[in-house]
Amino acid sequence: MKWVYIEDLKQYIGQEVELRGWVWNKRSSGKIHFLQFRDGTGFIQVVVEQSSVDPQTFEISDRIKMESSVIVRGVVREDSRSPYGVEVHAKEIIPVQIPTEPYPISKKDHGIDFLMEHRHLWLRSRRQFHILRVRDAVLTAIRNFYKERKFVQIDTPIFTGSIGETAGNLFEVDYFDYGKVYLSQTGQLYLEAACLAFGKVYNLGPTFRAEKSKTRRHLIEFWMHEAEVAYYEHEDNLRLQEELVSYIVKYVLENASEHLIAIGRDISKLEKVTVPFERITYDEAIKILQKHGSNIQWGDDFGGDEETIIASQFEKPVFVTHYPRKCKAFYMQPDPSRPEVVLCGDLLAPEGYGEIIGGSQRIHDYDLLVERLKEFNLPVEKYQWYLDLRKWGSVPHSGFGLGVERTVAWICGLEHIREAIPFARTLYRVYP
Repeated sequence: MKWVYIEDLKQYIGQEVELRGWVWNKRSSGKIHFLQFRDGTGFIQVVVEQSSVDPQTFEISDRIKMESSVIVRGVVREDSRSPYGVEVHAKEIIPVQIPTEPYPISKKDHGIDFLMEHRHLWLRSRRQFHILRVRDAVLTAIRNFYKERKFVQIDTPIFTGSIGETAGNLFEVDYFDYGKVYLSQTGQLYLEAACLAFGKVYNLGPTFRAEKSKTRRHLIEFWMHEAEVAYYEHEDNLRLQEELVSYIVKYVLENASEHLIAIGRDISKLEKVTVPFERITYDEAIKILQKHGSNIQWGDDFGGDEETIIASQFEKPVFVTHYPRKCKAFYMQPDPSRPEVVLCGDLLAPEGYGEIIGGSQRIHDYDLLVERLKEFNLPVEKYQWYLDLRKWGSVPHSGFGLGVERTVAWICGLEHIREAIPFARTLYRVYP
């Protein structure tokens, strides 16, 4: 008898198969038990009829508890009510482990703190299953996008002595006799080195921000995808970003739409995410905000409320470009025609999800970069390797970073980013 996963059951209608998984719920109706069964690839109903199994099997199915691990052997039959179009009629049930205590999160009315405290178990629920399947599709789409375009994946370090963004939100670590180093906020500086070696590069991995932010958009540890391309200027950078995001959305719709539908996502909104995306300048964004009652002034950076107002004017992601240089990172290239702004762009997702990408053309002139480091009070000696890139074969180059969890939250329509990652690290949570 063949061991089959739920996602493949439709190929075995009328055949006897073996399933290996867990019982996540159960209901009984006299001489029939209906086991709601999962195996990590999907959820299916297993029917146990007293008239069709031996007494021992029926007795086992009677005493099975929620989250019992079991092996089921039975016949696959069509069932139009099932998401997979089939159900399994059991012939034999072999218990692997039957819990001796009630399942802690079996009730439906648990608060979010309780569920996060039991995240290791909450992952087993249907909603979390579907969300994290979408996350998996997003990550696959990112890798496929760059593979098709012949980019080279470069794994950037977690420990770094160079500050990539701002010093105020770094985690410090004692690094043997070297002294203080930091958990990486970004792999960008290292990707810049790599793009001058390989031309087109990207990374994908965890980053860390010690921000005391307690909002639905912030995590302390999150996954970032970044890309850098030699000889790319501002416009090239924006085109790559919109092509990436539209590719991700299309891939998810084609390969994981059933998971979006299962969590109630209106996929018609995602179907509108096609290139080109709208673009507005920071100046235009300020006018939109002031028109909507904001007191923001030119030179101020945008927060979540401002991003929501701006993005609400559009049905698909929108670029906000040419921010004032004083509210952006030290490495961003000034606009030659207007040096008080930089050649950058933030990509804001619609429906109130805010910034999902930040990017810019990078400064490629040695003297200007030294000037900006000093302006930001950053230790020039710590960046000597970064400055070296401007000594030998410097070229215009551009890149960006995409927040994976924010992208997943937007695509899934989640109320809070904590559901977009398997084990969220937020301001007050590091357990489990």
